[in-house]
Amino acid sequence: MSSGLSLADHITLELRADIIGGRLLPGMALVENDLVSAYNASRNTIREALHRLGQEGLARYVRNKGVMVRRLGPDDVRDLFKVRRTLELQAIHTSRPLRDYQSDRMQEALEATELAREREDWRAVGTHSLAFHQHIVGLMHSPLFDEFFTNVVAQLRLVFCMAPDESRFQSPWLARDRQIHELLVEGDKHGAEGALSLYLDDSEHLLLQMLASTSRH
Repeated sequence: MSSGLSLADHITLELRADIIGGRLLPGMALVENDLVSAYNASRNTIREALHRLGQEGLARYVRNKGVMVRRLGPDDVRDLFKVRRTLELQAIHTSRPLRDYQSDRMQEALEATELAREREDWRAVGTHSLAFHQHIVGLMHSPLFDEFFTNVVAQLRLVFCMAPDESRFQSPWLARDRQIHELLVEGDKHGAEGALSLYLDDSEHLLLQMLASTSRH
């Protein structure tokens, strides 16, 4: 176990990773007894982990049902995109010329997205696309922002899971992520900022549209 992290910390991180990986979906029950067995942990430790997950906006207590993976609504989406615009656009605006290792990390995320798309594993497409955007925030070299944005990514993943047609939702973004990467490689920060700003506008609009259509059915 990593120094400084308790078992509850590790369980929280693993549950969050399961959300980012699309293995835990909105509305799923987080059953205390199952988690006690799965992690060989005490009930108190599991409760602490679930409490933390709630603080991160990823789970909520539902009366008579227990703790559930959270469903997000339109106001949550608008708030998440405010955060994305602030962090991602600032990261590009203040970035220095892209170093090889930074470009390589982005390229790896793009290639993983491409492979998932070829397999038509749309859930993985969303996960790898979000990893690309985590690398954009990583340009700020701030562990605090990286940690905070990982939580934003987990919440976004929960919204993506609610798409009635995830293939249709995920299809447009890979080409646009590639374009942002190419502009950063070329050192065209202004162009990359513009492309990312438009990307975020379109993504937010599509997600809000999607949530509106699912609430009508």
